[in-house]
Amino acid sequence: MSVISEVMDRVKERDPYQFEFHQAAQEVLESLEVTAKKHPEFVRARIYDRIVEPDRAIVFRVPWVDDKGDVQVNRGYRIQFNNAIGPYKGGLRFHPSVNLSILKFLGFEQIFKNSLTTLPMGGAKGGSDFDPKGKSDDEVMRFCQAFVRELYRHIGPDVDVPAGDIGVGGREIGYMFGYYKKIRNDHTGVLTGKGLEWGGSLIRPEATGYGCVYFAAEMLTTKGQSFAGKTVAISGSGNVAQYAMEKVNQLGGRVISLCDSSSTIVDEQGICGEKCDFVLDLKNQRRGRISEYADKYAGAACFIGDSIWDVIKSNGLKVDVALPCATQNEIDGEQAAALVKSGCLCVSEGANMPSTPEAIRVYQDANMLYGPGKAANAGGVATSGLEMSQNSMRLSWSREEVDGRLLEIMKNIHKSCLDAAEAYGKKGDYVTGANIAGFLKVANAMLAYGIV
Repeated sequence: MSVISEVMDRVKERDPYQFEFHQAAQEVLESLEVTAKKHPEFVRARIYDRIVEPDRAIVFRVPWVDDKGDVQVNRGYRIQFNNAIGPYKGGLRFHPSVNLSILKFLGFEQIFKNSLTTLPMGGAKGGSDFDPKGKSDDEVMRFCQAFVRELYRHIGPDVDVPAGDIGVGGREIGYMFGYYKKIRNDHTGVLTGKGLEWGGSLIRPEATGYGCVYFAAEMLTTKGQSFAGKTVAISGSGNVAQYAMEKVNQLGGRVISLCDSSSTIVDEQGICGEKCDFVLDLKNQRRGRISEYADKYAGAACFIGDSIWDVIKSNGLKVDVALPCATQNEIDGEQAAALVKSGCLCVSEGANMPSTPEAIRVYQDANMLYGPGKAANAGGVATSGLEMSQNSMRLSWSREEVDGRLLEIMKNIHKSCLDAAEAYGKKGDYVTGANIAGFLKVANAMLAYGIV
């Protein structure tokens, strides 16, 4: 039995019901098999065993009072996974599905994603099973303040710098930062995704979506192609999906879909111009459902209860590029096969682990261009790192400067993936390349520190 297989067996034995974490660990460790053979020093130091175990997993109670005066109790988490190359860095997710397995998978992925950016950031993730949907601003504020009352003792600008994720946008970051600042009497860059007036960075809201498209554009370039004239399917309708849509339109592509948890809209004429403005207002200001788009624009179709990948499978839509920007495991093997049949040549993941292992095998067997999330959506955390830099220097960069740095980082990540894949005998394999390139930097730092 190989070293990697033994490590994976121990992971499953130790935490038998953390299926999302098993999936993430399996995907990374399988790619690292070639490094174990080439670097016996990693095996001797048990780097593979150590890297799948978080430095610490913090779980805490979050009591708060709703608008009716009733006491509610949620569970909060912070998984500080690995800080070998810098302070812990990773988002906070507020969603009913949040549990230890999901946050461990996200924190584990974050180690390698942050490493790929070349910025000094370790990997972490956190959040709560609290659902902001349907809550008043006052209820969200009270929850965020209760959450920070415990979280504050575990974070700091040189220790752990959380950001937003699903359910945590500018409103939630504002409430958390304001309360942290009050109880610590300290105005410092302890959270990213802040408002521009109080330490945020230009391009941060756009960064994950923009970066996902920049990475896809780099992949297309290897085939002598671009987004110009391409039909693009996007899942989700939140922050990542919105700005991926905006950047695709800027690069000459035609976005035909968006979705939320209840339905998918397909507009084959393209979602651009005033239609984009409508989506941003609908989702960010009115917090409405994406089905309202089809009510307003007669040329759009609405599919209740279906994802865009279901629609492609059942309706035979033709798609050139797929940008999954919703959630984990949203594309299964059959849906991936439908994408291949639709003529899709490129998948770039804006979400974290949106493709199942079966789907990934389908992409690779079909020789599709496939950008895994830890590489393709690293633009968000990269720009969070740039926000940290600006906070440390007490200055702000222009929109053009931040966007230019983001584009350069995504190009470098793309090159690192290809270089690592080729160096380890897997030419053109972005999955292997991303995992190895991200791993080596962290592993070498861990080796240098000794057994700690």
